[in-house]
Amino acid sequence: MSTTAQPAGVSRMGPIAPSEHDVRLARESSRQLSPYMKQDLKVRVTDGDGPNVQLPAAAVQLLVHLLAQMAEGNIVTLMPIHAELTTQQAADLLGVSRPFLVKELDDRKIPYRKVGTHRRILFADLMAYKEKMDASRHEILDELTKQAQELDMGY
Repeated sequence: MSTTAQPAGVSRMGPIAPSEHDVRLARESSRQLSPYMKQDLKVRVTDGDGPNVQLPAAAVQLLVHLLAQMAEGNIVTLMPIHAELTTQQAADLLGVSRPFLVKELDDRKIPYRKVGTHRRILFADLMAYKEKMDASRHEILDELTKQAQELDMGY
């Protein structure tokens, strides 16, 4: 098993599939925490004589988003924005084939660097590409909808 070097103090958490119990608990926790998303939050760890923990508002927002995804039964992972991905990881995140992704890299649509013979893609660059493609897709769908309405096709 090979590993890629990561900056000091940074770890990637592998995908976590929530159990049925996790889904129920995440649904309730997300609902209870969502009113506090815009503020720092002090929580008390109730296991034994646990400490009070102050969470910054940004962490509360991430936690609520994470819990909402778990509540839907989605597999979740945590990845730093500066993480580098293999071509297979990037393809999986985009929901495309690895050969399609490699073609996009070769066409310079997504920045990458080479480590030996292997390509590495920054997560931030991959998400910028995804946002650009999603925006383009929405524009095309809007245009098709407009044309369908002009032709009175029942849309």
